[in-house]
Amino acid sequence: MVQKAKVYLVGAGPGDPDLLTRKALRALAEADAILYDRLVSAEVLALANPIAELIAVGKEQGQQEEIQAAIYDWFLRQGERPRNIVRLKSGDPMVFGRGGEEWEFLLRHGFEVEVVPGVSSAIAAPALAGIPLTQRGVAASFAVVAGHRQSVATLDWAIYGGIDTLVVLMGVEYRDLIAGSLIAHGRPASQPVAFIESSSTSSERVVESTLGEVAKRQVEVQAPAVFVIGEVVALRRTLTGVRREEAFA
Repeated sequence: MVQKAKVYLVGAGPGDPDLLTRKALRALAEADAILYDRLVSAEVLALANPIAELIAVGKEQGQQEEIQAAIYDWFLRQGERPRNIVRLKSGDPMVFGRGGEEWEFLLRHGFEVEVVPGVSSAIAAPALAGIPLTQRGVAASFAVVAGHRQSVATLDWAIYGGIDTLVVLMGVEYRDLIAGSLIAHGRPASQPVAFIESSSTSSERVVESTLGEVAKRQVEVQAPAVFVIGEVVALRRTLTGVRREEAFA
């Protein structure tokens, strides 16, 4: 029987290589080939086996299905060679990373698969910015949702009216529609929000605002950014000493 390649579905974390797990580091060091997503940082890639084949498979808007099909095709063409392949995804592969879909595909075609969880930006970005997702007396629940076009159109935003802290990934482009939908379903326009751009990297920038200002598209933000909504955002001033007006600088 021909031995197929083993595929590691690895989470690269939010960008800072120090936030990689030890198992992720080991997988990168032993990889023969690495298929990496667009948001994986250069600092993380620098830790890979120096003779590993590096293949960029990042998806731009409108290319998702085309590139995903190309990834599957690559696995089918290359997978008969007995070697270690790392499928490297930013954050955690199972949080809006299509990790489950790729896992299912690989198993269906006879590959051995091992998942290496990563630190999701949904958790890491707020924490590093001084925003705890939960805080006694302030927030006892949180939810993470996707903010791309399909989610904005299909999600029942009323469900999230009672969630204390809401974290939106991939929500920069449609931030005004998201904010407007949440206000329409009961969240106050005065509720504090924050956008954490390029979390954990040298380019990190935190912008604080309110849900109402975002709904009016008065807040300028650059992707990639994690969108955090809830009263816990106000804790940032206490935990970091940053005043709200400084966040607009």
